[in-house]
Order: sequence, then structure tokens, then C-alpha cells
Amino acid sequence: MLTKLRLSGFRNYTEAEYDFSQGVNAVIGQNAKGKTNLLEAIYLLGVGESFRAKRTEEMVSFGQELGKVAGEIQLSKDDTMTLEVMVNGGVVMGKTVNKRKYLVDGVSKRRKDILGLMPLVLFRPEDVELISGSPDSRRKFLDNLLIQVDKVYENSLSTYEQALRRRNKLLDAIREGTASRYALTFWDGLLIKHGQLVTEKRRELVEYINRLFKKSDLFKDLEVVYDMSTVSEARLSQYKEAEVAVGYTLVGPHKDDMLVKDKSRDLSTYGSRGEQRMAVLALKMGEIYFMEEQSGKKVLLLLDDIFSELDEVHKEEVLRVMSGRQVVVTTADEGDSKMFKGAKVVRLT
Repeated sequence: MLTKLRLSGFRNYTEAEYDFSQGVNAVIGQNAKGKTNLLEAIYLLGVGESFRAKRTEEMVSFGQELGKVAGEIQLSKDDTMTLEVMVNGGVVMGKTVNKRKYLVDGVSKRRKDILGLMPLVLFRPEDVELISGSPDSRRKFLDNLLIQVDKVYENSLSTYEQALRRRNKLLDAIREGTASRYALTFWDGLLIKHGQLVTEKRRELVEYINRLFKKSDLFKDLEVVYDMSTVSEARLSQYKEAEVAVGYTLVGPHKDDMLVKDKSRDLSTYGSRGEQRMAVLALKMGEIYFMEEQSGKKVLLLLDDIFSELDEVHKEEVLRVMSGRQVVVTTADEGDSKMFKGAKVVRLT
């Protein structure tokens, strides 16, 4: 359970501190008061990166060199932990530093060391991009879920992405005549080994979500179709001439996609806005249950002003899943707080 959040030099927060209850915490404030910034700070503690900043320095308050987010986590009745993330533009007090620094109980850690310590699921109106947006948004959905609960997956994904960058540079050099094809051998091996593991883990996750859909009265007509781009020695050989021509790798999980269908109808193309929002809610339910099953922990739910986007049936489904979990939910509508019975109210002024 997240019990306390401290912000310093983060977005619009010069200095702020908030206490949270173990149930529903309703963050109420008008637009531009920092509701989404507060959720971004919590997400940063759990996942180690922002869900919206393209550059780390965007999270630092204007005119400041350093931003800091710290959270106190209640692990058990007698055991607590402090997570801390510092963000900056790359230079602090004239010295070049890493743009992000992670600490657990004051001890410096790597990003991968904090993953899974506070498992969380974020749900916001922009998530409709999961259905209607680019394949990259769907790959990120799979990856951000899996890296929180599976260290093997996180390691393979990281290794795959590093190998992919190196291989792409080599392909470009081969095209320019400054490198030999033989230089690809090592990177091909890494790409195949770790790419196949990434594909297999993603496939298992998609199958889990589809099994959940079949058990649900609300989502039983939905199906996730995993459009995988497998990587193997044969496929790399098949595309070797084309890859040199374009200068980058044409096959592998970085080319994967995921389609959500309703009775075989692709919702990205043929779904209404309401149907797409319903499909996102279904995916988020899958994310919650998969993460809890794999981690053995209840997730922290972050809900960013989503109730204005949902009809009554789907509002009820969200309220149902909020029960028994710690939730931080934002809204600009005071009337929404009546839905959250017994909620601790945090007002941003």
C-alpha cells in the first residue's frame, strides 16, 4: 500500500505531501491543478518512467534543476519501504549526471530493480489509443505489463532492444560499404534467442486475456489477436537483401501488433468510440488480473478522470474492480465523489 507521496520540483509541484488510505483515494481539482501530474509521479515510482513525457526533463518544474518523487510503501504491519526517483535534464550543479536516479530505502538501484515493488495499473481516457492508435502503443501495453511481473521478460526485452539498435547500425554500415555481413552473426544470435522469448511471453499473455474474456458476460464477444512477427535464422535470411537496402531490421517482436475484435470485427477499423472504450476497459481488466496472479500482490489502480468516458454499465464494472484494492482516482467533478463510498478525499487547490 502506498501510504505517503512527497513531491519536490516535479511538474507544477514545488513542494507537496499527500497521505493515502488503503481503499479509494479521490483526488479532486479543477483542470490544470496537477491531478494527472500526481498520477504520473506515482506511476514513475512503480514503473520507473513517465506515461506521457517524451523527455525526462519535462517532468522537472520550470526553473528547477532537479525533480524528486518519494513514496512510502507499507509492505506489512511492521515493514515499510521508501521508493524514490529523481529526474533532471542531465546536468545538476554543473555536473553531468544520469537523467533519472532510482533509490530503494536510500540505496541507489537500477530501473529494473524497482519494477514489481509496487505493481500498478493505469487507466485514462487516452488509452483508447490501445485500439485506434499505432502498433507501438499496443506493444507498450504488453511490455509495461510483463516487465512488472517477469524479470526474465524484462531482461530479454532489454537485451533484444540493445541488439536491435546495434544490428540496425550495422545494416546501415553494410549498405554504405563500411562493414561486412559477417559482423551480423553475433547480433543475429542475440536477436533470435531473446526475440523468441519475448514473442512467447507475449503470446501467453494474450491467451490469458482471451480466456478471461470467455468467462465474462460483459466481454465474452471480444478476442485479442496477436499478430506476431517471429524472428528466426530462416526469416532473417529471407529478408537479408531488403534489410540492407533499407538499413534496418524488418522482422522480430518490434514489428508485432495486437488486434481486438468483437465477433471477428476489428474494432480499430469498424468499432465506434464507445466500443473502443469498452475494449480498453476489457484489456485493463485483463492487465489487473494477470498482474495480480503473477505477482501475488494486489495492484494499485490509477484512474485518471475516466468516469466521464464510460456508460453506466461500464462504470459499475470499474467500481466493482475498485473494491478491495487501493485506488487513486482523479476527477474534476465533485459529484463523482459520491460514487466512491468511504473514499479519502484529496483536494487540489
